[in-house]
Amino acid sequence: MRNPEQQDNVRTLLVCLLGAGAALAAVPQAPGPDLEKGMARATLQDYLHQVESSYRGVRTLSTEFTQTYVSGGKTRVESGKVYFARGGLMRWDYQRPQVKLFLSDGKHLLLYVPDEKQLTRTPLKASEDMRVPFRLLLSRFDLRRVFSRIEFADGAWPHDPADRILRAFPKRGWEEDYREVRMELDPQFDIRRLEIVYPDESVMDFRFDKLARNTPLTPSLFKFTPPPGTEIIDQR
Repeated sequence: MRNPEQQDNVRTLLVCLLGAGAALAAVPQAPGPDLEKGMARATLQDYLHQVESSYRGVRTLSTEFTQTYVSGGKTRVESGKVYFARGGLMRWDYQRPQVKLFLSDGKHLLLYVPDEKQLTRTPLKASEDMRVPFRLLLSRFDLRRVFSRIEFADGAWPHDPADRILRAFPKRGWEEDYREVRMELDPQFDIRRLEIVYPDESVMDFRFDKLARNTPLTPSLFKFTPPPGTEIIDQR
């Protein structure tokens, strides 16, 4: 059985495309069948290399998000704005349908729900929350080290013709974490949509809009002091 750190590593790399930016290599016209197959492989490898290398200069990210979870015939939709910075820092400001704050200061995770006057605090390494992988968004990564196979899947859903869709599959032994991942990237390699399909057929779908890279973010954005009277729950 994998430990929580290994599980976080694979989930982390499912979403590391958010801030990448580079140009896509052009494909020559009308090649023969054998040459076309070889060129497709080369183009995919080049595409992945550009995504990975271009992302490494990103220091901060901010974007609006819509998060949709579908399971057992039920759908939950939440939305808001999220901020990331190097050092494992992140802040999810949920605005709809319920206001809440999910924050990582690099050591702990804080979940604050104003309506409940409650703050839950968890050591970062002990958490398996599905948002935890995003905290390492600005770290170096290697998609091909994590996935057993990556392929173009431009027919996965309707999309802007200029975008590309990738489908990625887990390595052997990691199938219990997810079945496949589909991600849509625009020509600048900013991710528009990321969909995770789990073994039980449930689906987590993230849509991102108005993404901004390397904008100044104050350190205080990733700190939070609960108001007086807040119940604090420490989890281990």
